[in-house]
Amino acid sequence: MLRLTSLAAGLLLSASAMAFSLSDLSQQDASGGLKDALIQGAQVAVQQLGKPGGFSNNPDVRIELPGNLGKAARSLKMMGMGAQVEQLETSMNKAAEAAVPQAKELLIDAVRQMTVADAKAILSGPEDSATRYLSQTSREQLRARFLPIVKQATDQVGLAQQYNTFASQAASFGVVDARNSTVEGYVTEQALDGLFQMIAQQEASIRQNPAAAATSLAKKVFGLL
Repeated sequence: MLRLTSLAAGLLLSASAMAFSLSDLSQQDASGGLKDALIQGAQVAVQQLGKPGGFSNNPDVRIELPGNLGKAARSLKMMGMGAQVEQLETSMNKAAEAAVPQAKELLIDAVRQMTVADAKAILSGPEDSATRYLSQTSREQLRARFLPIVKQATDQVGLAQQYNTFASQAASFGVVDARNSTVEGYVTEQALDGLFQMIAQQEASIRQNPAAAATSLAKKVFGLL
């Protein structure tokens, strides 16, 4: 009887020791684990997109002409201008692939500036909370960094100027969003959307499978969510 009582007490103590939750971690550890995972996600996203074919070969983020301009492009292809349209779309995706590597440093800086309060809100928030945080804190800076790179690439394509003329007129009538009124503006927004989409995928992957995290601290933090 004494042996059974001792065994039961040992099991209870063991279960109690294993029943950790996120609140049992220090705020420093919780914040550190989140930062590790975010830096990992940002680096993987930049690596995947910032290379030849990173956008053009990925149907989830491939950049094509938008809305009514996309319809116009299909008409141009029917009129024998398909090669020019394809050249423009190719240059758009290459421009995004050239710009994305610039994001790595800015994203890591945004993660390192995260406060304990930010980390607490992210860890207790929706599954894309970390990605939303990065978008809110770094998107404007990334846009400023991407835009001249994209413009330099797309300016070399003749049809880009025709796009800008047509799109600016369409924007004045509300047919095209103002941010899409130039090739470089449109491609920059699409590149940013694609980048944060890939980061969100990385965040979801780590949340669903904490073992995929690169550091033991990140594994520990996300394992408790």
